[in-house]
Amino acid sequence: MLFSNTAADDTNRVRIKLCGLTLEDDVLTAVQSGADAVGFVCYPGSSRYVTPSRLMCLLSLVPSSVTKVLVFVNPTSEEVREHLAMFPDCVLQFHGNESRAFCDQFHVPYVKAVAVKSPEDLLKAQDEYPMAVALLADAATPEYGGCGQSFDWEGVGKIRDQIRKPLIVAGGLKEQNVSQAIRTMRPWAVDAASGVETARGIKDHDKIQKFIEAVRRGGDCKDTLPQS
Repeated sequence: MLFSNTAADDTNRVRIKLCGLTLEDDVLTAVQSGADAVGFVCYPGSSRYVTPSRLMCLLSLVPSSVTKVLVFVNPTSEEVREHLAMFPDCVLQFHGNESRAFCDQFHVPYVKAVAVKSPEDLLKAQDEYPMAVALLADAATPEYGGCGQSFDWEGVGKIRDQIRKPLIVAGGLKEQNVSQAIRTMRPWAVDAASGVETARGIKDHDKIQKFIEAVRRGGDCKDTLPQS
């Protein structure tokens, strides 16, 4: 299970992933503030992209208790394999138009991001990607996430019980709205990038702390997580 390093006695807690980290201080702040997972963008077209050499430095700061996620957008098989050879203990996140066959070929845990134009897109994705350990709901934007835009939360909330896989919610989350997102969609985890930044790829340490505190206040309820 994704984020399996978290304590067994807090299974009802909403998990927190902070994504698009590019600086050492930001990684340390995320970890020390209580993030369950940290994400690094391996897509050269992103302003949050980190090279493999930078990635090696950043990952060295992440303890084994925190899940490390490598985010790809329409990569080649060779790109993914090269990263896995260097960083074998990472979870993959596919944020583009990757097919089921492409995602499954690496035989490692992966999250499939879904650009939510309609809530039903999540239902289609869970059937299309049965090997995904979780689905990540994000806004449908040309930039493949990290744009601070949200989607139809109410619509996803209405079909929430039909989503069998752990649901990670992204898209415009910040301190001011994450509690509402949790109440509406009952996610297994939340994912923030732009909502805790001062600029693309540059995190605001105060925003990180306040975001995590807001999740803790709004996400400690027994009906938040799928019962499996």
